[in-house]
Amino acid sequence: MANVTDLQTKYSKLAQEYSKLRAQNQVLKKAVVDEQANSASLKDQLKQRDQSLRKQEQEMDSLSFRNQQLAKRVELLQEELAASEGRSKKGKPGLQTQSVFNEDLQKKIEENERLHIQFYEADEQHRKKEAELRARLEKLEGEAEEHQAVVDGLTTKYVETIERLQGDKARLELKTQILEREAKDCRMRTEECQQQLRRCQSELSRQVKQSSSVIQEKVRQFKSIYARDVTSQALSFIQDLVAALLNFHTYTEQRVHIYPLDSSIEPISPLNQKFSQYLHENAAYVRPLEDSFLQLYQSITEDTVTVLETVVMLRNFAENFSSYTHFLLKILPYQLKSLEEECEAPLCTAALMAKNRELQSDMKKVTTVFEKMQNYINLLALPSKLTSVFTQLAASLHSLHDAIKEMSKHYNQKASIEQELPTVTQKLCTTTECLLGSLGSLTSVTGKIATFFSNNLDFFTSPGYSPRGCAVSLNPLQAESMLANKKKAAAYIDARPQSVPYREALSNRRILTSSTESREGLTQQVQQSQEKIARLEQEKEHWLLEAQLGKVRLEKENQRIADLEAQLAAALGGSQSSQTAADGRLTQSNEEVGDEESREQLIKTHYMTRVGELTTQLQVSDSKAVHFHSECRALAKRLTIAEKARETLSEEVKLANENITRLQDELTTTKRSYEDQLSMMSDHLCSMNETLSKQREEIDMLKLGGKANAKKNKSR
Repeated sequence: MANVTDLQTKYSKLAQEYSKLRAQNQVLKKAVVDEQANSASLKDQLKQRDQSLRKQEQEMDSLSFRNQQLAKRVELLQEELAASEGRSKKGKPGLQTQSVFNEDLQKKIEENERLHIQFYEADEQHRKKEAELRARLEKLEGEAEEHQAVVDGLTTKYVETIERLQGDKARLELKTQILEREAKDCRMRTEECQQQLRRCQSELSRQVKQSSSVIQEKVRQFKSIYARDVTSQALSFIQDLVAALLNFHTYTEQRVHIYPLDSSIEPISPLNQKFSQYLHENAAYVRPLEDSFLQLYQSITEDTVTVLETVVMLRNFAENFSSYTHFLLKILPYQLKSLEEECEAPLCTAALMAKNRELQSDMKKVTTVFEKMQNYINLLALPSKLTSVFTQLAASLHSLHDAIKEMSKHYNQKASIEQELPTVTQKLCTTTECLLGSLGSLTSVTGKIATFFSNNLDFFTSPGYSPRGCAVSLNPLQAESMLANKKKAAAYIDARPQSVPYREALSNRRILTSSTESREGLTQQVQQSQEKIARLEQEKEHWLLEAQLGKVRLEKENQRIADLEAQLAAALGGSQSSQTAADGRLTQSNEEVGDEESREQLIKTHYMTRVGELTTQLQVSDSKAVHFHSECRALAKRLTIAEKARETLSEEVKLANENITRLQDELTTTKRSYEDQLSMMSDHLCSMNETLSKQREEIDMLKLGGKANAKKNKSR
């Protein structure tokens, strides 16, 4: 095919060059014609100039002759003048005549000079004009010769180009025939390959559909499993957070009863009493966080569609978190006032007052961060698509971790300063250490929650489940309806009756179409056969009439022959020998007539049989032609249908290949991301296990330390 393209390109270039040369040839021909016309006009001008030159030469000859005459007359006049001068001496009248002659002579001389000047000037102009015209004529003749040489060269080149193009055309035609045969073979191979491709594509489409359904189901199940796993991890973090908050509020309540005034020795201030009362109620606000999140975890199963819009229990967690935030806002003023009372204590140093102010600022920051988190969690509980809220919530979790970390650092510094005071009791030190331990646990768990949320931010912000071709996510009612419909569809597919296969339905349709077309073809064939039968009947009547006419003519001819034989016998006389010869000839003629009649009958029978055979063959051929025509029409329709089906299947195969590529890419990406997340989760679980083991060891050590301290107190 590339050779054909190159040859066509060369042929088109040659055709363009041929057209350019032809246009140049036309221009040059026109220029030559113009130059020839110009040369002819110049030749005419030259002839006119020659005529005028000859005319001027004739005038010059006439002037020369006139000048000679005048010269002779001048000589005569001079002679007369000389004679008159001789006579003038003789008389005065002669002088007057001489003066007249002198004047006349002077005029003739002046006229002669003037004519000589005019003749000279005309001769010079004529010579210049003749030289210019001859030079121009030579130049034009040279240009005409050059143009003629160019035209001859272009004509030769044009003829050579035509011959070369004709040779290229012949070669191209030969190559075209070869390529057409090759293209025919290629089309046949292409049709075979297309058939194989259609079979492969149908098989691939079936496998792709099966694989797509399996992949979608596995992906949905994996997402559900992963969502449940993530929720399980979050539940463990929430449980740790709840435990840390309970410890923090409880130890804060114990510290209020010990410092700045010990409630076992003297009553504490009304403000701290109210603050202690509120802190005593912390479990009613903190415990519901764990319970509601546990319900949220239990609502997520493998059979449910787990997206943000379908997690209904998140609303309960948001409400409980709002209640705890309101609790923090309620106790915040009492915390600040309690720290101010500590600053008003007699033994409170300036450094301790500064740390109390820093703790007041830290408590405000922590409460503010909890308010922000409350707003974000309430937004997530609403049926909306604010996926950016997850990013803001992750930032708030990191802010909470930083704020609690600062508060823990300031509490540690405050505890170090308080231990230097002389009035610090062992009970206060123990409570402060427990409070610092709860703050450390709170710092650790908030950091873990922030890291966990940031690591799973892609999963939280990933698009939710939605039906194919729909950009709107499901709400809870739609998700429940979708699951019910899915179960119904599965039950229907299991219990549905056996249907007709697609290939069998197509085959039945083709048979039906072919039967309809065959019926139409047979109807046309019957009509044509009836017309042919009528035409053959007419021909049969015609040939019967011809046979009867031939029989009549034969009888007349036999009668005429018998009459001639009788006349011949009568003319020969009554001799016996003659009569016998006549009888023999008559018998022979009768036998010949009988032979002719039998031969005519055989010929007639033969031709009638041949006509019958040809009529039968003609009817069979007509029926076959009609049948073939109907078959061709049916095949043409089938070919059209097959072409349309092939185009449709090609488009479907193209779309299927694109879908396969896209699904493979999505599967690879999803698999890689899930593997990364699983590895990250495994590492995180390992670190969590290590942390839990360390915490258990610390708790055991604290319990042992607490028991030892209790024994010491009892012994005291």
